[in-house]
Amino acid sequence: MALLSRRKRHGRDGNPTSEDSEFPAYVGPVGRTVGLILLAAYFLICPGTVARAQSQPLSEYEIKAGFLFNFAKFVDWPPDAFADPSAPIVMGIVGDNPVIELLTETAAGKIVNGRAVVVRRFKEGQDLRGCHILFVSLSEGKHLPQILESVKGSHALTVGETSGFTQSGGMINFFVEGSRVRLEINLDAATRARVKISAKVIAVARLVTEDSAGGKS
Repeated sequence: MALLSRRKRHGRDGNPTSEDSEFPAYVGPVGRTVGLILLAAYFLICPGTVARAQSQPLSEYEIKAGFLFNFAKFVDWPPDAFADPSAPIVMGIVGDNPVIELLTETAAGKIVNGRAVVVRRFKEGQDLRGCHILFVSLSEGKHLPQILESVKGSHALTVGETSGFTQSGGMINFFVEGSRVRLEINLDAATRARVKISAKVIAVARLVTEDSAGGKS
């Protein structure tokens, strides 16, 4: 399991450097340099995945599915985001996207912070407010304003893959830089929804404000 091994590096003060973050700073080149946390989540699907990953690159959407699953571990929701202590974490996917099958397989039978994980597919116009993580597919770009408006006042962590997603009020956006899948985050949007994103995620993302591309202030 060569991909799972990682040598720790320390600074002059003896503390681990940022290279030892549990959350990967980036995934790239796509399918080769994959962070430990992403691997741990995705490889839980079956033991054969590890062997396959060593000889065959992971696709962009396999990587995104791993990230989406792991966001559940690195996000805190307020207590009223759940109907009761045993309520599951609901991951919603809007639009047609290969990530839904991958995420469904990844999440099957898993428990995160004492809660089961449920993956559901939605269409634009359906009630999305019960989602804890909501991934908006690229195919839904023209409906993005309506989708984001529909979850205002909820505690949904909104995740996209569309240029301008975070500037439009989304919280986390995937973008590919060269051959690397990276993250950008709108902390103001997360704060409004009372969703707390771990510093480990923030540290490896590009921060975006809603007015940085002519969006809302």
